Amino acid sequence: MKKEAIVLLNMGGPNNLNEVEMFLKNMFADKNILTMKSGLVRKMVGGLIVFNRAESSQEIYRQLGGKSPLVGHTKSLVEKLKNKLGENVIVDFAMRYTPPFACEVIERLENEDVDKIFLIPLYPQYSTTTTKSSLEDFEECYHNSKGDALLVEIKHFFENTRYNQAIIENIKKTVGDDDYCDFDIIFSAHGLPQKIVDAGDVYEKHVNRHVEILKEMMQNEDMAFHNVHLAYQSKVGPLKWLTPSLEDKLKTVRNRGVIIFPIAFTIDNSETDFELDVEYREIAGKLGFEDYRVSKCPNDSDLFADALIEIYEKMK
Repeated sequence: MKKEAIVLLNMGGPNNLNEVEMFLKNMFADKNILTMKSGLVRKMVGGLIVFNRAESSQEIYRQLGGKSPLVGHTKSLVEKLKNKLGENVIVDFAMRYTPPFACEVIERLENEDVDKIFLIPLYPQYSTTTTKSSLEDFEECYHNSKGDALLVEIKHFFENTRYNQAIIENIKKTVGDDDYCDFDIIFSAHGLPQKIVDAGDVYEKHVNRHVEILKEMMQNEDMAFHNVHLAYQSKVGPLKWLTPSLEDKLKTVRNRGVIIFPIAFTIDNSETDFELDVEYREIAGKLGFEDYRVSKCPNDSDLFADALIEIYEKMK
């Protein structure tokens, strides 16, 4: 009997400290990240970035327990999907910059009688730097393999109601028994160089639409935050990036309680557990915030698993 496979795609994260440099090298060798036409220039610029960031990045992962939290959460999510879907659907995951790489996953699938492979990039909004990069990587590996399964892809899922319910539930947990009106909420999206957006990347449009969907859902749930904001994090280098930056946004929030939700991530990683929860917490403290809270990503929640199954069913 022919089987179907679901492969979750994500950027990946170091499984140990020895993989930190590999993670950085692979990321900054990606033509969708460093978009200069010359491969030689990309290699030079990427090498310089890796040299400057390797040591500080290792320290970040050291503080996170020696590895990225993304890998463990993803494995747990995969197991949950396997339990929900049963034996006739194979569930696996491939990472863009760290193991398990796409070619390794494809090799495993070749040992199964797979008729269709459903590729679900775990990025809610589409971007050339994330979704396109991960899909291209898998496609290239698959076309160089002996496999003959049909590849079925989805480009974004930020409009999926069940997924957004998972976000809403996590925000509720973060607020707890406190009053929503005592907090502003900032949806923090990963930044992107403005030139990539100007070249036609729809990421900013998707993020804006996603925020509007969540604002309406929160209103329907009587989650009456003092105010709702959007900001961008993780800017590196001298180029102009999407604005406002999270730091600049924090400077304009007059309420002294704030909830941060990382809207561009489905799985917690160094940019949520360290950048948002450690570095920006320190900034917020200096700015006089009395209560600074970071909401968890959907991770391996039942609602997120159910959303992915719903997405898979609609792709069939």
